[in-house]
Amino acid sequence: MSRILAIIRKEFIQMSRDRLTIGMILMMPMVQLILFGYAIQTEVKHISTAVFDQSLTAESRDLTDAFRASGYFNMNYAATSFAEVTRLIDSGRAKVGIIFPPDFAKDLRRGGPAAVQVIVDASDNLVANQAIAAANSIGQVKSQQVLVQKYGITVGQPYDIEVRPWYNPDGISAYYMIPALLGAIVTMTMVQLTAIAIVRERERGTLEQLLVTPVKSHELMIGKVVPNIVLGYTQITIALLVGSLVFHVPVRGSLLQLYLLTLFFVTASLGLGIMISNIARNQMQAMQMSFFVFLPSIMISGFMFPRDAMPKIIYYIGAAIPLTYYLQIIRGIMLKGIGFSYLVGQVSVLLVFSVVFLTIAILNFKKKIA
Repeated sequence: MSRILAIIRKEFIQMSRDRLTIGMILMMPMVQLILFGYAIQTEVKHISTAVFDQSLTAESRDLTDAFRASGYFNMNYAATSFAEVTRLIDSGRAKVGIIFPPDFAKDLRRGGPAAVQVIVDASDNLVANQAIAAANSIGQVKSQQVLVQKYGITVGQPYDIEVRPWYNPDGISAYYMIPALLGAIVTMTMVQLTAIAIVRERERGTLEQLLVTPVKSHELMIGKVVPNIVLGYTQITIALLVGSLVFHVPVRGSLLQLYLLTLFFVTASLGLGIMISNIARNQMQAMQMSFFVFLPSIMISGFMFPRDAMPKIIYYIGAAIPLTYYLQIIRGIMLKGIGFSYLVGQVSVLLVFSVVFLTIAILNFKKKIA
C-alpha cells in the first residue's frame, strides 16, 4: 500500500507541474457547457427577411406586420424588385422573401384568395422548415380573422400563402449536410494533424536538426504547410466524389471557383494548427487544444444548428471561426450556384484569418528558436 500511495503522490505532483493541461481539463467542460448550452437552439426566430410590396396598401402592410409580430421574421430589407429579392437570398443576407402582387388588396376585398409568394432559402433545412411552417400558420390565422370579422364564418381562405422553397425544394438532408461535413473534415485534419506533427518533431528532436541547417524559419513553415494543403485538396476531392456519386449532391456552381476559394479556408485552418503547435508542449496538449477548436467549429459555425437561432454573443463568437465562412462558400457554390461576386465578404475574412494566423505562428516560431 505504501508503494501504491507513493506512486499516487508522484502522479499528482507531475499533474500539478503540467498546469496548462490541468487548466484545459478543468475549464473545457465548463466553458463548452456554457457556450453550447446557449448556442444549441432548434427553434429559429428572427429570420432575415426581404419584402417586395407591389401593392403598397393597408392590407399588405397589415399582413407584413403579422409576419413581423410572430417573432419568426425580421423585415430587414425593403426590396424594390424581384431581382433584388433574388440577390439578397442568393447572397445569404436574407433567408426569406415575401412578395405582394399589385392586385393583392383588390383580390382580398373581393373575398380572395389574395396570393402572397413566400420564397424560402431551403439550403438550410432547419431555417427553411421553421419559416415554411410559420408562414403557413400566419396565413391560416389571418384568414380566420378576416372571415370572422367580415363575414362571421370560419370556412374559406382569403390569404393564399404560396411558399416556394429554393435550392433544395425536396428538403433532402444530404444536400445540406454533405457540404458541411466536407468543411468539418478539412478543419479537423488541417488543425489537428498540423498541430500534432510539429509538436511530435519537437519531442523527437528532429525539429532541432532542421534548425541547424541553412533552412530559414519561414521556409520551414512553408515546407510544412504545402504538403498539408495537398492533403486537404485530396480530402476535398474524395469527399466531393462521394457526395456526388453516392448521395447525388449537386454542384450547381463553378467547381474551379470552389477549389480556388477553398485555398483560403485550408490556409486559415493550417495557420490555426501551427499556432496551437507553438503553444502546446506535448502531443496530448496539442490534441486537447485541437479538440477545443474543433467542437465549437461544429456547434456554432452553422454546421448543424442555425446561427440565426443563437444569442448575439454566441453569434459573434461563431464569427471568429473559419468554418463559419467556408460553410457559406461551399453551400453557396454547390447548392445555390453563386459565384465569387456573392462571396467576396467571406473570402476576405478567410484571407485575414490566414494572414493573421500564419504571421503569428511564424513570429512565435522565430521567437522560440532565437
